Amino acid sequence: MIKIAYCDVSNLNLHEAYELLPPNRKHKFDSFRFDKDKKLSAGAYLLLDKLLKEKNVTDPIFKVQEYGKAYISNFEDVYFNLSHSGRIVSCAISDREVGIDVEYNDPEIDLDIAKNYFYNSEYKSIMNSKTPSDEFFNYWVLKESYMKYTGLGFQLDLDSFEIIIGDEIRLKDDENNLKFSLFDVDNYKLAVCSKYNVNQYFEYSPEELVNQKR
Repeated sequence: MIKIAYCDVSNLNLHEAYELLPPNRKHKFDSFRFDKDKKLSAGAYLLLDKLLKEKNVTDPIFKVQEYGKAYISNFEDVYFNLSHSGRIVSCAISDREVGIDVEYNDPEIDLDIAKNYFYNSEYKSIMNSKTPSDEFFNYWVLKESYMKYTGLGFQLDLDSFEIIIGDEIRLKDDENNLKFSLFDVDNYKLAVCSKYNVNQYFEYSPEELVNQKR
């Protein structure tokens, strides 16, 4: 089982969203200065909450692994991962480990990032592409989805593993038969790393997030 969803939180009602947050999430919400960050924080939680309730997961207890990946300790075989960028929050839930990443597809990105930090073959593929900035973000979200899947995050160096984009997307020398999925969502790139082939994602409106408990 796996489900991928996202929400554009640009028009999220902050007052309504705040009222739905648990105390610890309200504390995090209050720590942000700008409304943009408050919307991302609240929106990510409410999107996760909605997906969990769809699977009859209520009153989850969240804990954090050594390198910062959150997990649910009181339900077996329920895994999730969150990501946000710009005005988009995204969430993946599954019965197996999962990683997700979303990034704004910035046409002005400095491609030297790939030169300095990516696997050399990935950098060459980017520079040989007709749209290098677009290809950069294909690799970026795929690589980060894998890093988040492992739970290591940026403890895992970007150039320590190679993503191969061809007829299928795969991790070079992969012994775990991981599956990668890549989507264009408006002006954003979204990638998922899991044990499943993901062929679709779901969009939720801000109204659906704040009305779910009413």
